[in-house]
Amino acid sequence: MADDDHSTRGSYVKGKGEFARDTRYIEDRILDDPQAEWPVEPGRYRLVAARACPWAHRSIIVRRLLGLEEVISLGLAGPTHDARSWTFDLDPGGVDPVLGIPRLQDAYFARFPGYERGITVPAIVDVPSGKVVTNDFPQITHDLSSEWRRYHRPGAPDLWPQDLREEMEDVMQRIYTEVNNGVYRCGFAGSQDAYEKAYHRLFTALDWLEERLADRRYLMGASITEADVRLFTTLARFDAVYYSHFKTNRQQLRDFPHLWAYARDLYQTPGFGDTTDFVQIKQHYYIVQTDINPTQVVPLGPDLSGWLSPHGRESLGGAPFGEGTPPGPVRPGEEVPAEHRIG
Repeated sequence: MADDDHSTRGSYVKGKGEFARDTRYIEDRILDDPQAEWPVEPGRYRLVAARACPWAHRSIIVRRLLGLEEVISLGLAGPTHDARSWTFDLDPGGVDPVLGIPRLQDAYFARFPGYERGITVPAIVDVPSGKVVTNDFPQITHDLSSEWRRYHRPGAPDLWPQDLREEMEDVMQRIYTEVNNGVYRCGFAGSQDAYEKAYHRLFTALDWLEERLADRRYLMGASITEADVRLFTTLARFDAVYYSHFKTNRQQLRDFPHLWAYARDLYQTPGFGDTTDFVQIKQHYYIVQTDINPTQVVPLGPDLSGWLSPHGRESLGGAPFGEGTPPGPVRPGEEVPAEHRIG
């Protein structure tokens, strides 16, 4: 069983050396229905995430883009964890100040004693009871857009435009299987054959994305959607980690002209770069995944300053937030540490 950044017990290598992800999540939903088991209620829930984790990073970005900071609090686990659970070692005394627990595992066990699947982030916790509600990461961000709509900030983007929904679902599915999960399929391959098949699948998908982004500013056209959020978190980690650590080394992200410019465009957009912590990202992968990096040495490179260079994507037209507006400053206390930022 291979540990990964999404789950402490959530993935494994199959008989032929192929990586497979355990996708059995807690599927409860928080609904905009007062009669629901978990109704939308400002201040009741806490999003527990980790800046290091690409799956959790999605939820941090979406919460910020939609302006939900005042209605759903954010608890941040540190970049490393042990075999038991993500821990709140960034907080004073190593205890989450709202939930009063040292380990995310405690919220899982409060609802499911002896919970045997992965203690994953992101997770939403019911603050009054201290019980985990859901860790179904794709549903979490979808519901932030749909079920919490009454509490979106003025000017919030429509991340799930109805007229693009069918095509967007297809695009996101390919991104998930071939790119988001594809890098893990390379990194955790248990045989040469499995690795080579995963490698070719990944770069076939990246070549497709490079072509798709040649004449459109964002994946679905003129403005940002959920599809862009889902791709960005993998691209942000590609050169910093995946290229070397996961052996996805046909070429770096910066060697794809359109993908690299697209990634920089997003990084320089409020909600994306200001939630990205490259130091924690590198610490997590190189320290936690000891089956791949047994020395736990974290590399000093690569040079990441290029993320702030001009991208030129404005020439393709469109606007990141469509007819809306960008989010305001990062909420006090939720900033990425200055020493972990670029520029």
